[in-house]
Amino acid sequence: MDADRAPVMADVARLAGVSHQTVSRVLNDHPNVRTVTRDRVLAAVRELGYRPNAAARTLATRRTRTLGVISFNTTLYGPACMLYGIEQAARQHDYFVTVAAVGTLDRRSVLDAVDRLRDQGVEGIIVIAPQTAAIGAIGAPANVPADVPLVAVGCGTHSALASVAVDNEAGAQLATNYLLDLGHRTVHHLAGPRSWLDAQERETGWRNTLEKRGALVAEPLVGADWTVRTGYELGRRIGADPAVTAVFSANDHMALGLLRALQQAGLRVPEDISVVGFDDMPETEYFGPSLTSVRQDFDELGRRALRMLIEIVGDPGARLPAADETPHIVIPPTLVVRTSATRPDPERGSPAWAAIGHSERRHRRM
Repeated sequence: MDADRAPVMADVARLAGVSHQTVSRVLNDHPNVRTVTRDRVLAAVRELGYRPNAAARTLATRRTRTLGVISFNTTLYGPACMLYGIEQAARQHDYFVTVAAVGTLDRRSVLDAVDRLRDQGVEGIIVIAPQTAAIGAIGAPANVPADVPLVAVGCGTHSALASVAVDNEAGAQLATNYLLDLGHRTVHHLAGPRSWLDAQERETGWRNTLEKRGALVAEPLVGADWTVRTGYELGRRIGADPAVTAVFSANDHMALGLLRALQQAGLRVPEDISVVGFDDMPETEYFGPSLTSVRQDFDELGRRALRMLIEIVGDPGARLPAADETPHIVIPPTLVVRTSATRPDPERGSPAWAAIGHSERRHRRM
């Protein structure tokens, strides 16, 4: 072989002592190849540093082995982790991923992204779709061509699309039951934006749990977004309410803002107010105090979405699933218990406690 040129498939075949067709079958993972032959071909590939020509493979197989991802606001912890999981799984399955990032998940932006990805020859598309507007845009048959395989991830558990989602309602139930079981009379809620499916389902799980347990359901404080600032601003209202002994926050960022607001109000967590978050970000262990939180496996969400899409596009001639057989994967969350929640102070929440001022309450605790 000429040292100045890149190795080609014929060079691999010559070194391995097999035919060109056998090399092709090995590289395309054909099952009808003996193990010893497969090992010899792969050894020759490694020795020569051979890399298959993607363009040639596309022409030969009429497959691009490229999948598209429509992603929104990857600076948020959840979407960023899901995208990472998708990319890792694609590499393991020998697929390429091309990402179309959109600033907003409205109908025009989502459909423009679908068109851009189709122009690049993607075989299917994953949509990281946490908002109702995105699901409405891609779920309407008139909007997206029927021959485009789609999988939604992070879209709640009631999507009409093939989807992978965490069980948000179950996670909210875990958090709320945990606080009630500690002895709190009720649990207040810092809710995420109402336009987000995750926020809707977490609020539903919290509300249903309180009603089932016969506890008071106070009106949730709803954030305009998921940020620490929003948690802080809503947390100032929580800190001024002497009836509050326990709070379930719809995500960890808002919980962090809540912790800061309570600290500034002269309240201790968990002695005065217990707090539970949702997401279990890596940083929650180092909050002050460390935050009890509902863990959802974002990497697994991304991996399962990728595998579901590969199954759909695996046979290009296969029909897409009908509406009544659309696959859904729901991943259960877990509760990670740390130090931000404890049994309630028997005085806090009583009429006498509410009647005295902050400074006197602080003096009584000391």
